[in-house]
Amino acid sequence: MESQSPKKKPNNHKPDNKASSVMRYAGLAFQMMTTLGLAVFAGYKLDQKIGWRFPVFLVIFSLLGLAIILWQIIKDTRR
Repeated sequence: MESQSPKKKPNNHKPDNKASSVMRYAGLAFQMMTTLGLAVFAGYKLDQKIGWRFPVFLVIFSLLGLAIILWQIIKDTRR
């Protein structure tokens, strides 16, 4: 007997390139805001706990967050 494999229906629905790129960059923007927000919050809380007058960790974590964001942007836009 012949084994009949189920026929696959052709996928005629292709996602719109503009819509998919908009969603990709919207997700990237959300990641950027989240990363920077968490870095600033962590630096602020650490500075509050230590009690120094100059917000050292706020500055360090903010710059580190920006570096991570730039690395993510470069990595995601290369594709």
